[in-house]
Parts: sequence; C-alpha cells; structure tokens
Amino acid sequence: MSGTHEGTFEALRAQLQQAAATFADGPDALEGILLGIVDDVDRAVREPLEIFPVCHHSPASAIAMARRLRQKQPKVVYLELCEDMAPLLTELRNCRLPVALQAFASEIDGFPPEWAPLSVVAPITEASAEYQAIAYALDTPGVELVLVDRSSDHVFQWDQRGRHPDDPAEPTEADTPPAEEEAALHGDAVGVEIGDLRPRFAELEEHLLRHGRVRHWSEWWHQYVELPLGDSDHDTYRQAMLLIGSLFRRLAPGDPHRVRVDEDRERYMWTRMREHLAATGTDPADCLYVCGAFHAASRVEEFGAHGTDTFEISPRTATTWQHGLIPSSHAAIEAQFGLAAGSVSIASTVWAKNVKRTRVEPYRLVGQAGAKKPKKAKKTADPVPAAPPSDKLTGFLQQPPALDRLDEAELLGWSVEIVRAARRNGYLASTADAIAVFETSILLAGIRDRTRPTPYDFQDAAVTCIEKDTVPGRRDVRRLVEIMMGGDRVGQVGYDALPPLARDVHDRLASLDLKLQQRGVQRALLDIAAQPELGHCSDVLWMLRYLLPQGAARPIMGERRLGERPIQESWDVALGTHQRALIELGYEGVSIEQVLEQRLRRAAFGPQATAASVLEAVEDATLYLRSRRLADELGTRALEVLSAERNVDGAPEVLRRVRRLLAYYRTSRPVLPPWIESFAKTGYAHYCTLLPTAFTDDDATVRHVAAMLGFLFSMESLALSLGCDRTQLELAVAQSHPQDPSKTALLWAAQVQLGHLSRADLRAKCDDLLGNPLVLPAYPRYLSGFVHALEPVPGLTDFVVEAVSHAFGRLPDPVLLPWLPTLITTLRSGGAELAPLLIREAGRIFPGRLAALDEWVPPWRAQPEPDAERSAGPAGSSRGCTLLVAHPATCDAVASLLGCDGPWEPADPGPPGAALAGRHPDTAVALEVLLTGA
Repeated sequence: MSGTHEGTFEALRAQLQQAAATFADGPDALEGILLGIVDDVDRAVREPLEIFPVCHHSPASAIAMARRLRQKQPKVVYLELCEDMAPLLTELRNCRLPVALQAFASEIDGFPPEWAPLSVVAPITEASAEYQAIAYALDTPGVELVLVDRSSDHVFQWDQRGRHPDDPAEPTEADTPPAEEEAALHGDAVGVEIGDLRPRFAELEEHLLRHGRVRHWSEWWHQYVELPLGDSDHDTYRQAMLLIGSLFRRLAPGDPHRVRVDEDRERYMWTRMREHLAATGTDPADCLYVCGAFHAASRVEEFGAHGTDTFEISPRTATTWQHGLIPSSHAAIEAQFGLAAGSVSIASTVWAKNVKRTRVEPYRLVGQAGAKKPKKAKKTADPVPAAPPSDKLTGFLQQPPALDRLDEAELLGWSVEIVRAARRNGYLASTADAIAVFETSILLAGIRDRTRPTPYDFQDAAVTCIEKDTVPGRRDVRRLVEIMMGGDRVGQVGYDALPPLARDVHDRLASLDLKLQQRGVQRALLDIAAQPELGHCSDVLWMLRYLLPQGAARPIMGERRLGERPIQESWDVALGTHQRALIELGYEGVSIEQVLEQRLRRAAFGPQATAASVLEAVEDATLYLRSRRLADELGTRALEVLSAERNVDGAPEVLRRVRRLLAYYRTSRPVLPPWIESFAKTGYAHYCTLLPTAFTDDDATVRHVAAMLGFLFSMESLALSLGCDRTQLELAVAQSHPQDPSKTALLWAAQVQLGHLSRADLRAKCDDLLGNPLVLPAYPRYLSGFVHALEPVPGLTDFVVEAVSHAFGRLPDPVLLPWLPTLITTLRSGGAELAPLLIREAGRIFPGRLAALDEWVPPWRAQPEPDAERSAGPAGSSRGCTLLVAHPATCDAVASLLGCDGPWEPADPGPPGAALAGRHPDTAVALEVLLTGA
C-alpha cells in the first residue's frame, strides 16, 4: 500500500525541507517538525478506513461532511462521541437544536465523594459535522452508527489530577460575558466535543492573532480556515484539516497527563473500531471515521485498521449512570468551551449562507422539531469509487487568499438593522450612524488586509460608532450585533424525549392550561375553593418550588403552613427556562414525590444533620408529602440526633419547629405521635443537663440559652406528664452561675418563673443596679437579657416594659444613647418575634394621648391599699355582713369548713350573722370576693 503512493507528498516535503534550511540556517528541529507534519498527513490519507477530520461547530466541516456522505455513502459511520450515549441519538428527532447529550450520576461508586454529582455533556448543533453524520446514519436504511469514544465513566477515571481533561488549559477568549441564564444551561458538567482545534501553545496562538490582525481565536479561525475551506473539494479540505491538527499537536506543550489522555482516547477509539470490524466483517473501505482533526493525525501504534491490539480498556466503575437530553444554547457552548461570545451564532449564520451558496443538500432528521417539511427524496446516486490520494496541500498553501468582492447590499442591511436595534434599546442612533458603521467596517477590513468585512469587523465598527461611552439599556452594542447575526438560539427537549418524571409533571399540570415547554415566565391562577381538582396542581408546584432552582416555580399569592388548606394561589411558572433542572430530577427517580422523599432522607441521615435540620425535614415531609410514615421515621431520627448533640447552637431553631409541630399534632391528631412525646421527654432532660454549662460558655449566646429555657418551660407540662422530674430543672437553674450580665438577667427571669424569686425581689435587684455607678454602664446588657427572657417567660412582658422605662428615665445620656442602636439591632436580629409583645404591652400601659401624660402615674408606682385596711375597715365589715345575711346557707357551709359549728347569735344593732362576721372578718372578705369575683 505504501509503495503505490510513496511519492504523493514528495514535492511538499522538498519545499518544506528547503524552507527549514533557509529560515533555521541549517537542518534542525524545525525540519523535523515540518516533515513530521507531512508524514502525519500522508499516513492519515493512506489509511484504508477513511478518516474525516472535523472541527466542532464548524460550518466548513458540516458542508464537507454532507457533501462527502452523499458521495461515499458509507455503510458504517464511526463517530468520536461517548459510546454510552448511543441510545440517546434517536431522541434528537423530538428536540429543537441545540441540545446536549448528558450522562449524569448522583450516587457514585469508585470516585471521590466530593466529585458528586458527575455530569458529562456533548452539545449538538445543526451547523456541526457530527449532526450531519447522525442524521445520515439514522435516516438511511442499512447504515450503522457506532460511537467509539471513551465512556462517560472513563472520562472521570482518567481525570486523576482533579481537573477535567476536556477543560481548556488556556483562558477563555470571550470579550463579553454571555447572558447568565443561557450560559448556565450546562451547569457544572464536563464538556466533550469533537475537534478541539485550538493551539495549546500560547506563543503560537499569540503569533497567529497578531499577524492575522484579529482579536481572538474564533475570529482567526473564521477568517483563515472557515472561508478558504468553505468551497474547497473533499481532498483539499481533508488534507488541510489534517495539516492543522498535526501542527497544533506537534507544537503542543509536553503536559504528560494531557498527552497521555489524548493518546489513550485515540487507542480507545481505534481498538473499538477494530473490534467492530472483526465482529461484523465490514470492509474498512465502506466505513467513515469522523473525529477531531487533532486526533486524526495520531501517531499511536494502535492507529489504523491494521494497528496493534495492545491497548487494554479498563472496566467501568460501579457508578450508575443516567442518560438524557438537556437544552443547550449558543451561549452555553461558548461559555463551556472558551469560545468568543457570539462565535457559535455567527457560525450558524455562515452555515445557512454556505448551504444556499453551495447548494449542498444537508441531512436533517425526519421529524426534527422546528424543521421544515422534508422534500421528496431524490434517487440516490451510486457511490463514487475512492480515488487514489493526491497532493492537494501544495497548491492550497501556495495559492493567494481569495479576494471576495464587497457585498454592499449585505453590509448595508447590517448597518441599517443595527441602528434600528440600537434605537429600540435606548441609543440615540440615526441614519448618520448607519453610514458611519458602513464606512468604518470597510475601513477596518482594509486595515486588516481583507476586502470584505467579516461579522467581527462589522461588530467592532458598530461598537465604535454607536456605543460611544455609555450603555443606556440592558444590552450593549456588541450583544445587539450577536442577536442580529442570529442570536443566542436556545434548544428545547421535546415531550417524548423527556424522562418519565418530567412527563409526569407536565401531565399533572395540564389543568393549568399553560405552555409549560415555552421559555419565559407564565402566570398561573389557582382558585382551589371553586375547582378542588387544582389542589393537586398546587401540591406539584410546591414540591417543584422545593426541588428546583429559584424561579422555576415561585408563589405570588398563597403559602403552605401546617394545618392550613389553600383557598387561592397565584404562581409564576418557568419550567421551560429551567428544563435542564427538571430533566436532571428525572435521573433521581420516577416521580417528584420519590425524589423529594430521597432528598429528605439524605438530609436527615447525612453526616452534617442536626436536630434542627431533621425537624425541618419532618415539617417538609408533612407539608409537601403529607406522609405520616415518613414524618414519624424522620422524627425518630431527630430524637437520635438531639441525644448526640453536645452544643446548643441549634436550640432556637429546635424550639421554633418543635412548637409548631406540637401545635399541629394537637389539633390534627387524637393522640400525639410517640416520637414527639419522646422528643419532649428527652429534650427536657438533655437541655437540663446542658443548661449550667451554657450559662457560662462564651460560645453559647444569650439567644441560645433563652431558647433552651423556652423549650424547658413550654414543654414542661408535657414532659412532667411523661415522667420527668421538675427537680432536675430546679437543680440545673441552681447550678447556673453566669458572669455575663445578659445571661444573669436571663437567670433571674428563670428563677421568677420557677417561683424562687419574687417580682419585688427582681425589682429590687434592678434598682440596686441602677444605683451602683460601677454597674451602671452594663445595665443595658441586663435589659437585653430581659428582652430575650420574654421567649421562655412571656409573663414578664410588663416588667420588661417597666425596666426599660426606668432605664430611659434614670440612665445618663452617655450610657443610654450608645445602647439604643444595640437594643434595636438585638430586637431585629434575634428578637423580631419578641418586639410585638413589648409594643402591645407598652400600648396598654402608656396613655394614648399626650394631654393625659402629665397626670399619668405608672402602674408600678401606684400605691395599692394595704391589705389590713381593706380587710378590717368598717366598709369591708358592713359589706361582709350584708352578704352573709343575704346568703345564710352559704355562710353555714363556709363556717362548717372553717370549723365554726356554733349557733346563730343575734347581734345588736346589726343583722343576724354580724357577730360571726365580726369575729371572722377575713372570712367575710374572702367570701365576698368568691361570690362577686371582685
């Protein structure tokens, strides 16, 4: 074979050898590189299994692929794409391009846990050679499509340095960041593409950009590769692409890891192809191998249909991979693969122009979403026999660049359209600006040695002439040009290609009469009282709000609380915009209920779970799933976590959630669940044990200690009924000796609640603090403690109002004024729910009008009537006597209880019973209070 075409590239070798000797002043490494490039091209051209080198999202590659497929009509197409993604290809008919093939794994086995979840995507656009190959193979009878690249599992197996091997090593070239929403369609997935043709040698790229007078790599490729190869024949295209791939490969820096990954991929693909050829007996001449130009010029020993079989493919890990299609966009592809903003959109526009100019009939999947009705198929011509390879590189490299004449109509249309778009976006653009853009585009093209302005020249001219120094709207001129050139086309996965979970969501929300696959926000109104069947839609929307990113389902009116039933709700729904997130939910289960249950279990049984987070999971299970079984199971888990905790950081959240759950269970169930009774009992003992330490621990704030006391006092009746001993709480309070003023005030409040300290004693303590000049600066901290004490002891609200009033009246301004911001921030951050108590109590105590303030006496300053005077005074005696006379039977009963069994004696001048009332004035007064309630 080699002898027949031994002199195919001899002329080119001689010229390159002479050039190397001239520029390098003698044979050296340069000659080896140049001649090695020719050898790579020669080797690939002579391979009996035809290699078709491509560049990802290249219109020239797509046109050449469509032309070659119609000429050769191969029976087998080998495609450089992850082999485990093959079942997804038939689903492309149900999608609107661009979309991405995705392999996803949430539960991994064999990889570091911090890598989870694993995701690999391979985007597909219409202006790509791989789509032409896929459409040809799927719609042509008798043609087999075989994916030969490493599996998704091997993508991560070979990533031993913690860096994804397909990530670009060099910085991205995007001039302006794409829209965040569209750029995030791929998430954090690893991108796999065909034909990563970009120099890995930074100095080479810089040299090409400088001498090509372009700003970034995408512009250089468009000007010096896309345009020249757009009209070239098959041999010229193939040899030129092989030359570029070999050049970039030989000039790549010697990164051992990356070189090994590249070579292993090539060994993997050639091994798979030879396995298929041996299994099917297919003639290599009837096959076509579509791969990136970088891998087409390979030098591994496994290269070719007759290469060695020394490469052993490692087995896959035990990780379970899920596969599906997710929407993609031009901006997402540019962001993931480091392309210039707008380059994929421009490539799409160039593709449409090339199809129209060359009249090449591209392949398109039958039934493709968004496609026109297919034309009647023409009679397929017989395949063209393979011709011996000939040297097309010499002529291609020696010919001068084609000077395309200026298409004034096209450039004028661009100029008018960009001015119109700029005016719609707030720019003060006019006809003069359109003329300026037109002339500046021609000027820039001339400066850059081209007669016809490219879209990039036009973009620079538009920015220069229209944008000036400000951007009045959301979009700048550069973004407007990208939209005008084709915009950021966003793909869509059709209903039939969605996973079962996503289809189930669409079916269950069908009653809303919304176009759920349409991008953008749609408003849904749910009158559940009038249409009870919409309650199921409400359940789905609340679960989607919990599971999907913010904005996918957002409630405008209505809320979901324990024990409440919705009446009316209003939602903003954007499932079409967040289609990728909905599809990835389908990888976790077959229904959203199953996924939600799995996530709640994962949160409750995870290593970072706390008692508060598990109680939150219990509440969510009750709210969204209405599952008693799951709630009881998670509640038992909350009990286990609480028993193992040794800090009180989550005490406020535990208190808030357990109160809410307890109130819900008391109103919705005849008996409390066993787990919450055990939680109250265990929590009572647990917090009693930790209370003395928390009072003295600097890490435990006053809010945490107040929450502990709130749990103990609010759960006390339930805990005591379950067998707890109140002595444990009393001992815990007695053993607490805080040093912090705020915690000291909190301890006093606890002692008042337990009855160990009277209000008079507490008032005396506060007066002593105000009278001590050494303690006076710390008095505001005592007040902060009293404010937090309203959580466990709400009955002290009137006393806190009294203490604050005393502080405002007696504290000097240097102490009071700096403390006021602290009080306000304390109430806003840690006591927002306590402020209404103080405000309501203050409104009850203080006068409502300013005029009444001068005569107003605070209740705590009003002198009550002494008990002796009230009991022994003549008025009290006379009232008691009258009452006894009116109710003699009651008087006899009370006298019997008091042990007074004597007969009635008349009293002069008082009525009967007066003598008894005189002998027992206290009893008379008590009886009066009992009967009158006053």
